[in-house]
Amino acid sequence: MFKHLLVPVDGSDVSKKGLKKVAQLANADKAAVTLVYVSDPTPPSVYADSTMAYGISQKEHKQATDDYAKEVFKKAATILGAGIKAKTLHIGNANLSAGILDAAKKAKADVIVMASHKRTGIKGMLLGSETHEVIVHAALPVLVLA
Repeated sequence: MFKHLLVPVDGSDVSKKGLKKVAQLANADKAAVTLVYVSDPTPPSVYADSTMAYGISQKEHKQATDDYAKEVFKKAATILGAGIKAKTLHIGNANLSAGILDAAKKAKADVIVMASHKRTGIKGMLLGSETHEVIVHAALPVLVLA
């Protein structure tokens, strides 16, 4: 059915649980898999009450996010299993859903496969949903794993 799956990963339990289903889907369809990790490209501002504030440079921030992304990809690849050789893509974007959509274009994926936190009611309204944002703005199918 699908030939190229784009799978956002962040190292969370929800993300890890979804990877087992992604592996089944990829094996069934013999589909290619691209894992994407989206990080904010802007270093955090750190303030302190005294004159001893600590800041992090753009270069240090980039290195830290790259290192973290590599760890997330390594753990995700282990969950997917040896039979799936996933490509990886680390995107810098302050808006998570926009980063995922950008990654889908770059990877030339034909579907985005995302796990959901299953937030409903007031929690869903207040906390929002990156999955919902991707669904609303995607020009390709989005498969939501429950």
